[in-house]
Amino acid sequence: MLTQTTTRVLGPGDLGAALAILESEPVTNAFVTARVQVAGLDPWRLGGEMWGYYTDGQLRSLCYSGANLVPICATPEAVRAFADRARRAGRRCSSIVGPAEPTALLWRLLEPSWGPARDVRANQPLMVTERMPDGIEPDPDVRRIRKDEMDVIMPACVAMFTEEVGVSPMAGDGGLLYQARVAELVGAGRSFARIDDGKVVFKAEIGAATPQACQIQGVWVDPEFRGRGLSETGMAAVLRYALADVSPVVSLYVNDYNTAARASYRRVGFQEVGAFMSVLF
Repeated sequence: MLTQTTTRVLGPGDLGAALAILESEPVTNAFVTARVQVAGLDPWRLGGEMWGYYTDGQLRSLCYSGANLVPICATPEAVRAFADRARRAGRRCSSIVGPAEPTALLWRLLEPSWGPARDVRANQPLMVTERMPDGIEPDPDVRRIRKDEMDVIMPACVAMFTEEVGVSPMAGDGGLLYQARVAELVGAGRSFARIDDGKVVFKAEIGAATPQACQIQGVWVDPEFRGRGLSETGMAAVLRYALADVSPVVSLYVNDYNTAARASYRRVGFQEVGAFMSVLF
């Protein structure tokens, strides 16, 4: 018997089936799940299209195509179908990101037409914890950023992004989209920092957030204050907020070559459970 497969753009009527796939891997899929839970599958609200891969009429895999291209629970056959669709549409994303194995296959298929990439980060350990660490007291000075402190937190956010990604978020549109995202996290109470004498010395955000899992991002310590343990006590403080107010499982992913950060996160109780991959354009 021949297997019938097809790929199409999903719409609002497909929401239940899409969420069932997304929520089957709540940690890995937290970023896209959070968007879909808020915006549904309407492309205008979602900020991109959700592609579905069907086998014999059953939705099996997804791929989010927006500012990022993200394979979700994607089998090799689904990845090939998504690559064909992406190749025909042309590159409109600034990155490909997702679980390492399907993302690597997706990039191998797209690189001949989309390459070269500005940077390929093939192994970004995915780390998870469900409890507070033993022996590390949360920094009492790490707190939620207020809406009237945008001018204080923005320079630190720009510095973190530039250091991490290699380009400034203020390029192109003058930083309007990036500032809007920072303001969104501040307004939601998911931006945290320690501010000493008007200067941010540690910061982090809870980015993607669902009732099942959330993801810490944008962890940064001012270079002048590095090596003093602020990342560990600061992360413990953010972790306390996350576990108490957001989700029972907290995750993050980190570049494999950032050995200092990986060691710091392990000391705070995070354990490596998988790997992501990012292709940056």
